[in-house]
Amino acid sequence: MNKVVRTSLISSLVPALLLTSQATLAQETPRADKHYIGLLATTFNHRTIGERINETAWGTGGTLVVGGHITDLFHAELRAGGGFKDAEVPQSDLTLAVDYYASWYMGLHYPITDYANLYGQFGFSYIHGEGEISDPDNNRNNPFLDLDGEFPDSGFSVSWIAGLDFEVMEDTFLVFEGGKLFEDTGTDVNTFQFSGGVRYEF
Repeated sequence: MNKVVRTSLISSLVPALLLTSQATLAQETPRADKHYIGLLATTFNHRTIGERINETAWGTGGTLVVGGHITDLFHAELRAGGGFKDAEVPQSDLTLAVDYYASWYMGLHYPITDYANLYGQFGFSYIHGEGEISDPDNNRNNPFLDLDGEFPDSGFSVSWIAGLDFEVMEDTFLVFEGGKLFEDTGTDVNTFQFSGGVRYEF
């Protein structure tokens, strides 16, 4: 008698479980219909600083990301951020500050596993900052005098990013990325951005 009851229970539960799982899959939002928001800690790597000197300096900041998926593979996003710690240039009395910046990107992301994606994106950025030389009369600062004041000279620039994300919880990703934030055509300073943080899709 117990065997008959068990068999009838199993035969009635299996179709119900299959229908439930199919309903759950049908309710999942396609990625193309999702938006996302992210918060990143960002490091700025300023390169080729100074005339014929080519010094390098590091600063830190934060970035807010808001975007949406156009298709399952393509996305578009806006970013806004600012600096927390100014970059102190070696062999000089120069500090470079990124006060704030805003970026717009179009990108492609490609799944490499069920939980990880590679992505790349290209766009434009506007940057506002300042260079300050505390002792401009010191001869060692001569190669950096054109950086004193508004930085960069050219506020708009082409930007790009390449990155990797990992889904650690449903719709929540750890993000690691790097790329070029801007190139100052006035002083030839190149600034790269390296970031890590979280992104949530909804």
